[in-house]
Order: sequence, then C-alpha cells, then structure tokens
Amino acid sequence: MIGDPFGFLNLNKPLGVTSHDAVDQARRAARFRSLKVGHAGTLDPLATGVLILCIGSATRLSEYVMGADKRYRAVVHLGTETDTYDAEGVIVRQQDVSGVTRAQIEAALPAFTGEILQVPPMFSAVKQQGKKLYDLARRGEVVERQPRPVRIDELVIEAWEAPLLTLDIRCSSGTYIRSLAHDLGEALGVGGSLAGLTRTASGSFRIEDAHDPDALFSGDWQAHLIPVSSALAGWERLTLDAASAEALAHGRSILRDEGD
Repeated sequence: MIGDPFGFLNLNKPLGVTSHDAVDQARRAARFRSLKVGHAGTLDPLATGVLILCIGSATRLSEYVMGADKRYRAVVHLGTETDTYDAEGVIVRQQDVSGVTRAQIEAALPAFTGEILQVPPMFSAVKQQGKKLYDLARRGEVVERQPRPVRIDELVIEAWEAPLLTLDIRCSSGTYIRSLAHDLGEALGVGGSLAGLTRTASGSFRIEDAHDPDALFSGDWQAHLIPVSSALAGWERLTLDAASAEALAHGRSILRDEGD
C-alpha cells in the first residue's frame, strides 16, 4: 500500500476492554508513529460488539460515522437497580419480579419507542455547566439532568427468563441503553439495570463482519480496511469538476446544479 493506510476497521470489542485500549492496540499494530487512529462511538468496558476504528485520514469522518443509527442486544436485570444503571454500580434497590409477566413487559414497551425524551445517567460523560456528570457522581453529587431527545425505532423482546430480559433495540445515536433499562424497570414498578450489552450494528457496520482484535492485528490488518466510500455508501454522492474541487479545498462554497 502506497503511503499511509486509511479507512475503517470493524472490531468486535471483547468484554472488559475499553475503547481507548482498542485504539492503543491498533496504534501499536500499525507501526506508523504519525498514523492517526481513533474510534467512532465509545463502548463501555462491560459492553461488547461493533467498535469502528478510524485509521489515518479517515479520522476526519469519525463524527459522521458516529452519528449513524445503532442496534443493540441488551440484557436487563429487572428487580435490581444500581447507582450507575448497570452491573458495575452499587445496588440501591432490589425487588421480587416473580409477578412480572411477558404481557406486562410488552404493554410497557410502546412508551419507549419513537421520538422520546431520555434523562442521561449520572455516571455518563454528558457535561452540565461545564462538568462531566460522572465526575460529579464520583464525588457523591446527584444533580438534575436535562432530558435529551432520542429515537427508538424498534424494541423487541428476545427472551424473558426472570429476572433477565433480553431486548433487541434499534435506535438513534446518543441513546443511553442504561437509561432505557432503568426507566423500563421504573415503569414496571420493580426497578432495573443493564446486565449486559452487545452492539450488533452501527450504520452499515455489522457484528457478523466484525473482527476479533487479537486475530486481526496478528495478521495483515490492512487487508481488512473498509474504504471510506463503502462506509458512507448511504450518503448522496456529488461528482465535482476540477474548479469546484479546488474551491471546496480552499473552503469556498460552490453552486450545485439541480440535475446533480
């Protein structure tokens, strides 16, 4: 490959590894000191699945790839509520869920589909008055959070074996699945927290095509680079002449013909 490589890598992030660790592993494997490596969409250490690495000049497109819709398989522990809304936190409430039926859960789900307002968890990177919520939470502070608009297109029960509920979720970027687990538990009157999470898709990147990091970086990882054109295949394409390309390269706007 001539010059520094660029494109995207679709990783199947393992349990217990941070997104930052995955980027560091890619940097070591790349053996290019000046090569930029980033990721498009953080996954918590307790989450697994699709993590998109941006390699070289493709890092400039990370925000666009990050904004794509997501799909998750989530395991919700009904009857157990924690301060972080997931299995890492301290248990603050436990209730018996033997009386919760699948029909009751089905009846509660429509309230969480479509365009909804969602309150982010205290243990999150959302900033409020210039401070990250998780920094406040670690100091024992709980502040009122502003609800944020998100979109949940699909919310389907895959399994219900009390106390564990497995959901297939298709949603917009920025949706907090931990908050969904907590809020669903509240709606059912028993509390809930996120016990496990797998990102099964991010835009056009699917878990079926994702690579194990250790196996990928022990071989010819460059052979698995996904071109920018493939990653943004759903975007409208505009072909420019030389003059228009030169204008854009210098930050000038161009006129678009209606026929383009």
